[in-house]
Amino acid sequence: MGDGDGWTRCEQGHKHWGRFGASGLLPYHRGPDGVVHVLLQKRGAFGPGGGTWGMFGGANHSHEDPITGAIRETGEESTFDASDADLIGTRTEDHGNWSFTSVVMSVPEMTAVRGVSFETRRAAWVPVDKVEALKLFAPFAGTWPVLREALFEVVLIVDAANVVGARAEHGWWRDRAGANARLRDDLAVIAEGVTDLPGVPVPYDTAYPAIVQAVEGAARSVSSSDWVEVSPAPGSGDDHIVELVAGTGPGEKALVITADRELKTRVAAAGGAVAGPRWLLGRLGARSG
Repeated sequence: MGDGDGWTRCEQGHKHWGRFGASGLLPYHRGPDGVVHVLLQKRGAFGPGGGTWGMFGGANHSHEDPITGAIRETGEESTFDASDADLIGTRTEDHGNWSFTSVVMSVPEMTAVRGVSFETRRAAWVPVDKVEALKLFAPFAGTWPVLREALFEVVLIVDAANVVGARAEHGWWRDRAGANARLRDDLAVIAEGVTDLPGVPVPYDTAYPAIVQAVEGAARSVSSSDWVEVSPAPGSGDDHIVELVAGTGPGEKALVITADRELKTRVAAAGGAVAGPRWLLGRLGARSG
């Protein structure tokens, strides 16, 4: 038992489990055939909603954020290992002094998962088209239509040459590699989550995009970091960015950061969204020049 375990009543008069709120984890896998499966829990008979299907999860403890709580609860209730999962987004339903956060993650493969506590009667990877045919836990049934549309990853592609110029960092033109390395390091803050992605409607309160920094010329020597993939252009930087947009998969949506008008047109034709450097620099705490 942790300090979050216990019943509470929200400002709307509902009774909820979790003194400090609760959260649930929705892992999904998109197969090479395009079919998406989500990992669901059939709830044990002795808890709320016994015999119904929903997300793994439960009460958050006072020292936990909802993501940590959802992963811990899932690990306590099943053999699911989140170490290879990519965080995609979170969505919070606020009831006043109590809230529930849905945590969506993608996984590279569907490993076998079984229950390890009385709270789990069964675990299964369910095709999204089959979810509504199950007897669903009422709160999950209410949020599933929104979550179903959230099973994709945003790929944030940064036109580094354009953004570095807009950043107006003193002397950047004399040390393009250094300026690009500093931009790469600053981009790590985006990996901590953003609450808006212009041109890409996402049903999350917070989204966690994959970050690609497209570089050219002297900046090709800059290496990737833990949070940012640095992608050197073999030739034209604009051509490379358009190729990156065209190469996004069916479970991805591209958002390119650039102020270049011609590139904006080409990105839109390739199916990507565009935002200017001001949006990005405002989140990096930098001036746009």
